[in-house]
Formats: sequence, C-alpha cells, structure tokens
Amino acid sequence: MSVRINLLPHREERRKRGRQHFAVLGGLTAALGAVIVGAGYLYVSGLISTQDQRNVFLKSEISKLDKEIAEIKKLKDEIAALLARKQIIETLQADRAQTVHLLDQLVRQMPEGVYLTTMTQRGLAVNVHGYAQSNARVSTLMRNVESSPWLASPKLIEIKASTVNKKRLSEFNLTLQLKRAQLTDAAKAPAKAPAKKG
Repeated sequence: MSVRINLLPHREERRKRGRQHFAVLGGLTAALGAVIVGAGYLYVSGLISTQDQRNVFLKSEISKLDKEIAEIKKLKDEIAALLARKQIIETLQADRAQTVHLLDQLVRQMPEGVYLTTMTQRGLAVNVHGYAQSNARVSTLMRNVESSPWLASPKLIEIKASTVNKKRLSEFNLTLQLKRAQLTDAAKAPAKAPAKKG
C-alpha cells in the first residue's frame, strides 16, 4: 500500500517564507537606501552651507578690500596733487629772483651807446626793443648776452635805421632766453643747526 503525502501545504509554507524573506530584504534595502540618501542629502547640505558661509566671508572681505582700494586711490590722488603743488612751489622758488637777475644782467651786459625802450617777458622768453649808435653795438650786446650766466639764445628779429632827435640810430628788436636758476646742493640740503659754543 502506497502512502500519499500532500506537499501543497509545505510548498505553500515555503513560498510564504520566501515572500516574507523577500519583504524583509526589500524593507531593509529600502531603509538602507533611505539612510544613504538622507546621509548624502545631509552631507551635500553641509557642503552647500559651508560654501555659502565662505561666499559671505569672501564678499565681506572683497567689500573691505574695495574700500581700502578706494582709500589708496584717494591717497594716490592726494599725493599726486601735493607733488604737483610742490613742483609749482619749487619752480616759483627757483624763479623768484629771475626778474632781478634779468635786470642786473641787462645792465651789466649793455654796451655803451645802446639803450632800451621796452622790455617784455613771457615765462623765460624776453623781448627787448631799443636803439643803438650802430649795428656793431647791437652785435656786442648779443655777444655779451651769450656770455652771460643768466641770459642765453639772443635772436635778432629786426634792425633798421631810424632818426631820433635828429640823430641817426639803429633801431633793433631782439629776443633772448632767461636761464632758470639751478638749485645748488647746499640750497637743496636742509639747513644745519648752528654749532654750539663752548
């Protein structure tokens, strides 16, 4: 007599356990995936937050640097303005005695028989107009101007015969240059304090 065994409940039980096992594994996998996604999200959020903080810091530092650059530019402009003023003052200081030197040299270099009627100065250029007893006297005046330490570059513009008070004279018009005074090393150096006696 053969024994019949019904395997259906056993197979059904095995399938049920397999489904449970699959469900458990699926749940664990989903949970693990959620944990990984959550951890990744938190990590990326932390990176973004850190970068945002860095960006805010960089913006604040850039604004500080922009202010400092503006101040430096302002200081450079002020320095340039002060240097320009200093240059003007030095030029005025060097040129303040030019008129004295001009008049002194004209008196010293003027030969006998020559006199001036007008003199015009524009910067370093001087135009003189006058009368001489002869053309040779005008030539002597020009040679004297060339040898002067303060005058240079005499150029005769015009010379012509003229009669003044029934005298025949040479009327001339010439230009010359006034040399700019050069500051000596002693003048450039600061004044030394007087030595104490005893």
